[in-house]
Amino acid sequence: MINLTELNIYPIKSTAQVSLNSAVISPFGLDMDRRWMLVDEKGYMLTQRTHPRMCLIKPHLTDTQLIINATEMAELSVSINDNMQTIQATVWEDNCNALDCGDEAADWFSTFLNSPTRLVFFPDNETRQVDLNFAKSGDITAFSDGFPYLLITQASLDDLNSRMENPVTMQRFRPNLVVSGTEAFAEDNWKKIKIGNLIFDLVKPCSRCVIPSIDPQTAEKNAEVIKVLSGYRMREHKIFFGQNLIARLDKGENSQLKLGMTVEILE
Repeated sequence: MINLTELNIYPIKSTAQVSLNSAVISPFGLDMDRRWMLVDEKGYMLTQRTHPRMCLIKPHLTDTQLIINATEMAELSVSINDNMQTIQATVWEDNCNALDCGDEAADWFSTFLNSPTRLVFFPDNETRQVDLNFAKSGDITAFSDGFPYLLITQASLDDLNSRMENPVTMQRFRPNLVVSGTEAFAEDNWKKIKIGNLIFDLVKPCSRCVIPSIDPQTAEKNAEVIKVLSGYRMREHKIFFGQNLIARLDKGENSQLKLGMTVEILE
């Protein structure tokens, strides 16, 4: 039997994960996943690719606030209010309207990253269309790289670790959904799955950048992960690990995912 064994969100893009026992599905993906993002002075996204210390930033959500902690930094609380200024923020080549979370947050992140930084929020009424080469019109996401969900099977990580001198955790690969009870890389062949009452289309393999080489506990880089993956997971000069998903959710439907749910392979 194939089961859902991890549910993760990343409230601030490219910072530490928050692991959940259950998650509500929103129009953008798992609720509050990558709704915040750090940007530079020009409004362009910041990620671990250029700022590996971002992995040390630990967000936590309450009903009304985003709480942020990092080593040697005072705790920061961020709330969303109607007085926030709208600015332009850019994810890759997509320009989005975003809400600026203010100078206190900007100073906190600028200090921690030693670089001018602002925190922005993806508003409820903003729309960012997923690549129409892989999606339908109306499929949207917030500040994710390109797709609202990433799935990896536990067996795929186990297969990678069997080839590694220094095994790594799933955190390196930043999935939203982890499923167990399959063969390694079974997800490569899936086209459609069902979890609970939700149907997901698997639309594109996930090509990997340098981020899996960064230890999420220390921010130190080690090339072994990428080197090993390149030996057997490279196609067309790209390394693939995991699958990008889009949920097929009827408008107005409120669905939840919970750990332990059965995963059914439809195609």
